Amino acid sequence: MAFREYKIGVRMFAFALGSSMIITLYFPSVDMASVQATEYALKRQLAYGRIGGFSYEDPLLKGWGKPVTVTLDKDPVTGKPIEPTEAYVYPPGTPFPSGITHPRILGEGVEDLSVSVGRISEANKENGAVFIIREGEFQGQTVAYIENATATRGWQAQTTLAAVSDDARQYVGSGKIMFVREGCWWCHTLLPEQTQDWQYFGAPPMLGDFNGESPTAFGSDRKAPDLLHVASRNSSREWMKLHFFNPRLVQPHSIMPRYDYLWGEVDAEGNKIDYDRWRAEYDEYVEGKRVYPPEVPEPHPDSEARKLIDFMMFLK
Repeated sequence: MAFREYKIGVRMFAFALGSSMIITLYFPSVDMASVQATEYALKRQLAYGRIGGFSYEDPLLKGWGKPVTVTLDKDPVTGKPIEPTEAYVYPPGTPFPSGITHPRILGEGVEDLSVSVGRISEANKENGAVFIIREGEFQGQTVAYIENATATRGWQAQTTLAAVSDDARQYVGSGKIMFVREGCWWCHTLLPEQTQDWQYFGAPPMLGDFNGESPTAFGSDRKAPDLLHVASRNSSREWMKLHFFNPRLVQPHSIMPRYDYLWGEVDAEGNKIDYDRWRAEYDEYVEGKRVYPPEVPEPHPDSEARKLIDFMMFLK
């Protein structure tokens, strides 16, 4: 009889806690797993890769182990012209996103077509793969699905990368790492919420838009504009370059910090960037001693700045 009341209380507390966890975590996960992935969701997970944040393959958040998004205008195998096609290249050893390794999360129809027609189950991480997004019919409904072009068309990862110039490549997955690492989501959201938001920032995402993406990078506070559809509002890479190097070049009263250090040591031509000189010339421009601000260096193809801009241009 000793401490009988306490034992009952502990059991009741454990039951209440366990029930709340099931209701809060398990039931929603079951519901979300049954949602059909949209074409937008397929594009996001294929462009971002396995994890869009801290992971064991990228512990320092440098953008390692991420796919490359390319635009093909010719077949990598035959060299014959094709309709412009967006492909997601996973070099050998690059981890696949959840939709490839666990296709059940893609939802009914998308999973069926991706496995049976797209042959995604044949993708091999060690050999690499090339994925594209196609449309097919499932029970009278048109749905987007993933095609493993390595299995269906013979497109190998290295051959596909060699078939496109640097201008046709986008390092979207690595760019999202920069977005997370630099704390962009502390001020910017990727989730328009209210009706007035939709009028300016664009339509809110649907539940099926996030199948296979981790993390979502919604953001929890908005001190700056929402960026979910930013590339639809502003598709200028030049503007993005100026904005990231020094936001005051395009918005004089911006509170956003400079991200010029993402340019690294050299510009696109391999010339060393003199940051001290640039900032001194910019100060002269602010003081009215110069008519024009100094030129912003073009980011090197391997720079973190280029990858972050690629991510911004992907958000449409």
